[in-house]
Amino acid sequence: MPVEFSHQPAVPTPDSERERLMSDPVFGEVFTDHMVTIKWADGRGWYDARVEPYGPIALEPSAQVFHYGQEIFEGMKAYRRPDASVVSFRPYANAARLNASCRRMAMPPLPEDTYVEALERLVAADQKWVAHRPGHSLYLRPFMIATQRSIGFYQPSTEYLFVVIASPAAAYFKGGPRPVSVWVPGEHVRAAPGGTGAAKCGGNYAGTLPAMEEARRQGCDQVVWLDAVERRWVEEMGTSNLFFVYGTRLVTPELTGTLLPGITRNSLLTLAGDLGHTVEEGRISVDQWRADAESGALTEVFSCGTSSMITPVSRVRSADGQWTVAGGEVGPVTLRLREELMGIQSGERPDPYGWVHKLV
Repeated sequence: MPVEFSHQPAVPTPDSERERLMSDPVFGEVFTDHMVTIKWADGRGWYDARVEPYGPIALEPSAQVFHYGQEIFEGMKAYRRPDASVVSFRPYANAARLNASCRRMAMPPLPEDTYVEALERLVAADQKWVAHRPGHSLYLRPFMIATQRSIGFYQPSTEYLFVVIASPAAAYFKGGPRPVSVWVPGEHVRAAPGGTGAAKCGGNYAGTLPAMEEARRQGCDQVVWLDAVERRWVEEMGTSNLFFVYGTRLVTPELTGTLLPGITRNSLLTLAGDLGHTVEEGRISVDQWRADAESGALTEVFSCGTSSMITPVSRVRSADGQWTVAGGEVGPVTLRLREELMGIQSGERPDPYGWVHKLV
């Protein structure tokens, strides 16, 4: 049965203040006027869906999310089109991934149509927050938490809350993409086989913070994670997937259950193939990365994700030394794929895949 939404209007942010906040927002620190909340209870299912003013969420100190970590989230963007409509990119793929995270974390799945309707209703309420500026977007953060008030017997919560909030986002790179440097940590790993690496849960991110601090001390922008067993095979970069370019051939680490199945990654597997590239899902060792970069066989490396889109990776540093890919320059394949994908999202290029979904 479809969930019925109610709407409680917020006091709108004055136009002048909203424009000031949107002109150059710090990512993730400015939020729109509304949020969406939907509750779930054992024996009742999903109920009480609301579009309501953005604000604090009241939770018991004993809510299970604080003690046993049942929490998952997604990240996506809404884009303003030239015709003033607002669209999102593959929201049903995000909905399916949320439910895959639900299954891994013993949480109730949310109907995909309800997930997308929640996005549509929030963006409809706050569409003035979707900028007309090139490169700007509205970042959408759906998440789900366990809310049962109990620290007793360790078992899945009997109550949950699904929430969507939104934050205006400027272009990730001003003046075009900037190559980033990465650190390969020797001590820490992100996920182990059989663990939660393929789920988008908060614990995966909290556990990476020490390595991120180590990367900054090493003068690097991000971390590249290796497998937990052999500490040899490249898995992903920070919160993004990786692609290795050998001329016209692209290789991305295969999905092993220990890395996140990115929506952008999946899209590029299709898009790059249709642009004439040979695309493979395989394994790249950190030693091969270095050897191929030094020989010139490896011509480009880039990461991909919702926030940063497609980002060139130039310099790599580890305890064994450092190396540079293609002299640290942004490669033509990286640029072409970035332009094509952003063109589909913005409406500047056709969308033969049906990836774009109109929200408003």
